[in-house]
Amino acid sequence: MYKLIALDLDGTLLNSDKQISSENKAAIDAARAEGVRVVLVSGRPTSGMRESLEALNMLSDDDYVLSYNASVVQKVKSETIIRSQILTGHDAKQLANLAKQLDINIHAFSPQKGLITPAHNDYTTHESVINGDTITLIDFEELTDDEAILKVMLVDHADKLSAAIAQLPAALYEQFTIVQSAPFFLEFLNKDSNKGIGVKALADHLSIPSEQVICMGDAGNDFHMIQYAGLGVAMGNATDDIKAVADHITVTNDLHGVAKVINDFVLKV
Repeated sequence: MYKLIALDLDGTLLNSDKQISSENKAAIDAARAEGVRVVLVSGRPTSGMRESLEALNMLSDDDYVLSYNASVVQKVKSETIIRSQILTGHDAKQLANLAKQLDINIHAFSPQKGLITPAHNDYTTHESVINGDTITLIDFEELTDDEAILKVMLVDHADKLSAAIAQLPAALYEQFTIVQSAPFFLEFLNKDSNKGIGVKALADHLSIPSEQVICMGDAGNDFHMIQYAGLGVAMGNATDDIKAVADHITVTNDLHGVAKVINDFVLKV
């Protein structure tokens, strides 16, 4: 019945040690052997997903990857883009001014400059480490208005970020897709981008109806794809809002929840 499985990385496919368990890998391999497509869908840049793609041998041009919260949908080997809806330098400057007003840290991803921030902070360093990216310090006012920006993030201590979120102008939610991927990460995407739109674009490209799609996730940025999927799955460690929208709740990422869903619903073993 199911032809496409879309997996979030952090908190879903990866365990607390940021590793893919042998149980998860075996289930994914078995599903792929039966012709089921499996894709990774993450807020990370593609570079930050490379290790997982290699571990799962998803490196051909028959494999796809959805990065930056599915703002970019592309083939793995050739990097041919199936869909891309991103931001601009003008957007980044607007959000940088807002960050100054809220006294909150900010960073962004640029196709040319990589991970950029106006000031060193622990949260941008964390982003750099998990994705293997170098940090470029830059005043966002130096960006040109039409410069391509993949996504922008407000990043800070969870309590401080929560207080800032409470002060966001309502108009921002009309201008951007805004999702929280971690207690210390608030992400701003093109209004026409989210994981649900990205997975649908890939499913349409592959002529797979939503009823034959499984999506699994744990955090706010997974909401749209879990809502879209024929079978939307929340991890046992997911936030309450994700559990509320899910069709099914599996066990935690440390108990191989991905493998359990694949075994129960796809392989039926």
